[in-house]
Amino acid sequence: MSEADPEPARKRRPRYRGTHPRRFEEKYKEHAPERYAGDVAKILAAGKTPAGSHRPILVAEVIAALAPRPGQVLVDCTLGYGGHARALLELLAPAGGSGPPGRLIGLDADPIELERSRARLAALGYAAPIFEARRSNFAGLPQVLSELGLAAVDGLLADLGVSSMQLDDPQRGFSFKSDGPLDLRLNPRRAPSGAEWLARASQREIQAALAEYADEPDAPLLAAGLVRWRERAPILRTSELALAVRTLLAQRRPPREAAQVELAVRRCFQALRIAVNDELGALDRLLEALPACLAPGGRAVFLSFHSGEDRRIKQAFRSGREAGLYRAVSADVQRPSAAEQRDNPRSKSAKLRWAIRSEQPL
Repeated sequence: MSEADPEPARKRRPRYRGTHPRRFEEKYKEHAPERYAGDVAKILAAGKTPAGSHRPILVAEVIAALAPRPGQVLVDCTLGYGGHARALLELLAPAGGSGPPGRLIGLDADPIELERSRARLAALGYAAPIFEARRSNFAGLPQVLSELGLAAVDGLLADLGVSSMQLDDPQRGFSFKSDGPLDLRLNPRRAPSGAEWLARASQREIQAALAEYADEPDAPLLAAGLVRWRERAPILRTSELALAVRTLLAQRRPPREAAQVELAVRRCFQALRIAVNDELGALDRLLEALPACLAPGGRAVFLSFHSGEDRRIKQAFRSGREAGLYRAVSADVQRPSAAEQRDNPRSKSAKLRWAIRSEQPL
């Protein structure tokens, strides 16, 4: 740089009160793990997930069930932060491998996280043709395969639910732990938002969502109460929905314990998220299309996080086995070990099921 050249402006770190950042956007070290590896390691050792990142769950079990190898074509239907994808790519395209590398197609409905993960994996050397990312809900898998000229794939992973980086960002509106707009959309470019859905839904629709998508025992009380609440004031923010649920349950007789009230708040957010994104409808469409998307002997692995998802997967695999579509399916669910649950508390509710397509033509 010559004397006449101006020095590049330095980006100031976020200012915050106290000795440690508390708000999502203030946690600059956690948003740059490559620069602050030591600080991030301490957060991970404490069983926490750094802001803006995600810890993949049941990685070893996913690898064992999919058994990926060079030359195969796999699909990660829920790319997310790219943790599972990275583990799969290391086996599909091992460094120094002598044979032709495999190929991984990553799908995600979230355009924000899709681009971040595409760049993250590209920085590790994984780009086309070894890795390709496509913005799509996993229900759009048949169309994506058709666009890529693929009749079927050798393996498929679907890690359902929402990622930590989505939960932790208040602007995405997935969590009641920080105030933000009640958005809840996996794809922010699509309507309606969570606030819009809640404003338009009937009492019956709200009650059905709470009961079916979250197993909430007080679904009738909460649905009726939320309709009355929105008549007085719109529910536009995460803090407003959390306040409404807590207030309504405080009027319940007998009252619920404090921990059960907070569980109900969490269930309300889960139910609205699933309704807004039609997550179970998308899952049903994927399960219906799955046998035709797998090559003979191809493997599918699903990670689910609540009973509504797991029931659908279990029934689809069982029916497919009886119809001869699958050669084998998992007899029981696999769960994270006690050690993984301790190191990553968000893994506690995870359930893994797998299926292997039969060699017979469909």
